Amino acid sequence: MKDTGFLIVLSGFAGSGKGTIMKELLSRYPDEYALSVSATTRQPRPGEAEGREYFFKTTEAFEQMIADDELLEYARYVDHYYGTPRSYVTEQLAACKNVILEIEIQGALQIRERFPETLLLFVTPPSAQILRDRLVGRGTETPEVIHSRLARAVEEADGCEVYDYLIINDDLDACVEEVHHIIRSERCRMRHRLSRIEAIKQDLKKYVKGEQI
Repeated sequence: MKDTGFLIVLSGFAGSGKGTIMKELLSRYPDEYALSVSATTRQPRPGEAEGREYFFKTTEAFEQMIADDELLEYARYVDHYYGTPRSYVTEQLAACKNVILEIEIQGALQIRERFPETLLLFVTPPSAQILRDRLVGRGTETPEVIHSRLARAVEEADGCEVYDYLIINDDLDACVEEVHHIIRSERCRMRHRLSRIEAIKQDLKKYVKGEQI
């Protein structure tokens, strides 16, 4: 009997490297993970493609998705909407894939409320200085936007204790393997494998009764 897939939320400060970690997981272990592509109203960054990094929406189109209940969660972050389309996630869970959602704290709490077994991972650089250096080093955002993201990080630091694991992204390769190990270990927890042990129990009862299986 195949184990059931479950939801993994990967959050972190802007510039923490969570997107890179997620891409590495999908590249190294494509049979185990599926990425939930979020919708957003922000503009694409250089190299980003529609349907790969995000579904890029106008504000009007995004608000229509909210009205039509097409999102599992959504939040407004630094003047833009971000949200998780419902249909793809439910399809992948039904196919027993582990679905990774790269979303913010507000959305993560909405997901945990709907799916209590969701695994919540929060990513941070080793220090605030490294975080600031990474944001500046992107070269894609104005000083005002960088300041907004740092201010937002202060708020996120106050709320991240609700997550199950804190991931320190210092060495990327080690960090990716640590995340993969955590997820695999979670899959071995009894609560995720109750259907499997129930099937074994029923077969054992049949053996004891002398029945053929």
